[in-house]
Amino acid sequence: MPASPRRATLATVAASAGVSVATVSKVLNGRGDVSPVTRSRVESLLEQHDYVALPQRRRGDAAVLDTIEVELDDDLNAYSTEIIQGAVRAGAEVDAAIVVSIRTDADRAGAWARGLATAGRRALVAVTSELTAEQLTALSRVRLPLVVIDPLNLPQTRGVTSVGSTNFAGGLAATQHLLALGHRRIAYLGGPATAACNQARLHGYRAAMEAAGAAVLPGYVRAGHFHYQDGVTGGAVLFDLPEAPTAIFAGCDDIAFGVLEAARARGLRVPEDLSIVGFDDTQVARMASPPLTTVRQPLREMGGVAVRTALRLAAGERVDSHHVELATELVVRGSTAPAPPEGSPRPPLTRHAVG
Repeated sequence: MPASPRRATLATVAASAGVSVATVSKVLNGRGDVSPVTRSRVESLLEQHDYVALPQRRRGDAAVLDTIEVELDDDLNAYSTEIIQGAVRAGAEVDAAIVVSIRTDADRAGAWARGLATAGRRALVAVTSELTAEQLTALSRVRLPLVVIDPLNLPQTRGVTSVGSTNFAGGLAATQHLLALGHRRIAYLGGPATAACNQARLHGYRAAMEAAGAAVLPGYVRAGHFHYQDGVTGGAVLFDLPEAPTAIFAGCDDIAFGVLEAARARGLRVPEDLSIVGFDDTQVARMASPPLTTVRQPLREMGGVAVRTALRLAAGERVDSHHVELATELVVRGSTAPAPPEGSPRPPLTRHAVG
């Protein structure tokens, strides 16, 4: 994040408004003995200066804990639930409170950042968020440390601290597993094209395919979102290609579950006709039918590392690295099998209703 400017004080606002510090304090506390004109001027300057009235922290007050905001940019899913569990567990270990929210007003960057600081948050952990320069600047102005888990974009500002996994190695391992099973027509169905984690997984896939001399056929790489429905619709498009893939590497488990459903709707058997590999290893992966072969991200550990790093930043400590990557691991289950013999007929593609 950019160098943090000095936090605005009551004296700063009072000097700008041409009134006393006591008058500014009265406005903040909703006192009635301030003229409407003065009140309006002071309130406007409080907003311009990004003034934040922090809660008082009293020694020995058990109710006042370090509070970390874990903010999602989408509804809860299996991935974010794992992250939150790790964050909550880490918070309990260091006597910090974890507040989970879904971002709703980040378009108003200044008000969003001031709201977090005014609520007494010591730091923000953003999960799979796409951050703008305005949002980063707003957080810096209120001196609120930020840690991002699996950022969807690569902020140009230096110093943004992030936590992720070895996405390239995971993409490489997933594709090498399918190649070792004899597959050559392997497609990649991923998330947003600009997402850093998706780019790394895609690069791992391409590196494995190139090393094996396996061509990436036209239409075999598709970008979308990390959502179940993208697996359903993307899988259907892949099955309609002139040379349909015999294996699909999905950029996350939710996409893989969508591909499973698309295969079921077409009468394709997994893994006899189609092998599928996911990425995440959420709890649902073990309960899928068949159980999903996937690349395990240490999601709970990522949540814990993010919280501990955020607290260190809030305490004014320096961190050794602005980006931490935890190791991934391929977990082989029942959704992958040797490729069907070349030229063997697939069952007819019957179309059923897809839920």
